[in-house]
Amino acid sequence: MLDNLLELTIFARIVATGSLSGAARDLDLSLAVVSKRLAALEERLGVRLLQRTTRRQSLTQEDEAFHARCVRILAEVEEAEAAVSRTRDAVTGVLRVAAPRGFGRRRIAPLAVAFRALHPEVCVQLTLSEALVDIVEDGIDVAIRFGALADSSHVARRLAPNYRILCAAPAYLARRGMPQEPADLAAHDCIIFGEHPTREWQFQHADGETTVRVNPAYVTNDGEAAHALALAGGGIVQKSIWDVGDDLGTGRLVRLLPSHTIPAAPLHAVYANAQHLAPKVRAFVAFCAEALEQDWRWGE
Repeated sequence: MLDNLLELTIFARIVATGSLSGAARDLDLSLAVVSKRLAALEERLGVRLLQRTTRRQSLTQEDEAFHARCVRILAEVEEAEAAVSRTRDAVTGVLRVAAPRGFGRRRIAPLAVAFRALHPEVCVQLTLSEALVDIVEDGIDVAIRFGALADSSHVARRLAPNYRILCAAPAYLARRGMPQEPADLAAHDCIIFGEHPTREWQFQHADGETTVRVNPAYVTNDGEAAHALALAGGGIVQKSIWDVGDDLGTGRLVRLLPSHTIPAAPLHAVYANAQHLAPKVRAFVAFCAEALEQDWRWGE
């Protein structure tokens, strides 16, 4: 099929330029290749397309009809290629995004709305789950994740930093007091959560690392439930700044022991292949990176 298109292109250029040599120059081919391709086309069709003499060439009435069809075909091929090129660069289509539940609701959902305001031809499908989705098997374009990249065949772009903090509601602190150092946490009501919740809380300080074994008043497998327990005055919780930053800003929660840091893995966008990344994915990841870096300033 590709050979057929080349032969049609050569034939059309011969007619347009008036000679085989003119077509060879236009197409940057040798005269021998042009002559051979024209002969192959004529042999396949079983007709002599050009009436050639040493001084001129001409088309019969039937040849003119064939030439007109060739021109239309080549024009349609060119138009199809242009359409594919436009689609390749266009931010359109269904964008499948996966994210953790809480972070997805608070951060990614509003960003999806802002992104569609810029690119209204995109349909965002947002999947929220604490489980790590299989990007390829589940047909996900980009997954927003905290932590290291588990699959080396995927690509991860860092979106923003992250750290965890200790916090509690003002009502709890009014009732139980403010801890002054990590060791004080052993006498407080603490909230631990996760699939494998730990009572060992680790902190970094200018003087080194400190580990405290806390006494949980509440244990849950759900991070959102732990957040709700803290807001209700249940106790002290250790949460990502991305989860509680808004609550710190409004005073619903108060940060504790700010001189003791709790490092956490940064936020990443993970996708399957960077070599042929769709424009919608590239644009969304860049949009999220810029927006989240700006949001990060309130957490510093």
